[in-house]
Amino acid sequence: MSSLIERHGGDPLSAPSMREIPIEENPEALSVIRRMVLGEFDAVILLTGVGTEALFELARSAGLYEALLESFGKTPLIIRGPKPAVVLNRLGLKYAVRAPEPNTWRELLQAIDASDIPMDGKNVMVQEYGLPNTRLYAELQRRGVDVTACSVYRWALPEDLEPLREAIRQICNHTVDVILFTSANQVSSVLQVADQMGLLPALRNAIAERVRVVSIGPTCSEALTDNGIPVAAEASPPKMGPLVRAAMEVAAAKS
Repeated sequence: MSSLIERHGGDPLSAPSMREIPIEENPEALSVIRRMVLGEFDAVILLTGVGTEALFELARSAGLYEALLESFGKTPLIIRGPKPAVVLNRLGLKYAVRAPEPNTWRELLQAIDASDIPMDGKNVMVQEYGLPNTRLYAELQRRGVDVTACSVYRWALPEDLEPLREAIRQICNHTVDVILFTSANQVSSVLQVADQMGLLPALRNAIAERVRVVSIGPTCSEALTDNGIPVAAEASPPKMGPLVRAAMEVAAAKS
């Protein structure tokens, strides 16, 4: 990302804001896997590739890998984007429904509605990706789905917070022109650390008055908007190259 910004003539300030923590001892997820093996679910929704991999690794640790693989082979698999597709292909599995870009929960629901997979009255397992997607769950429940969430990993703050703290200081000191967010989970991390530093009001003021925010895609934009942060531009498609190009266009227009 920094190299891309430099190639476009920008001066990057890298500030990692989250790290992924697998939930090693996860009795809740293991319980869901056992229910899956017993054939209790009518469909499975996979939201991320890394979460799909983690699900099978957790099953392997409990001696349920082959049983889960067999169960997945008999169950309609619904995926949010290309990364779960890569994992399924490696496992020799095929998906029944795939959401189109930009791969948000809205496109996922549209793809489900357009498919021939019945949802009303069905038990569906959803592999989560950190934070529960309450909007997705509410819409599925409105369609008569009994949702069982399966969280196989979660997000935490970086072990070294100083780069993020320094970035927040620079934003508040008006030395940053554009902020790039590459994940919805980053939003809460940045706000949390700014609050711990006593700089949350200053951060919000800087964004309102001077700094422009650019988002990787609709899911991230939604998280920003929900937290009162205006989005100046959004990458389309939601990839790093278009994100950097959008940021540079925003910076040029700003100057």
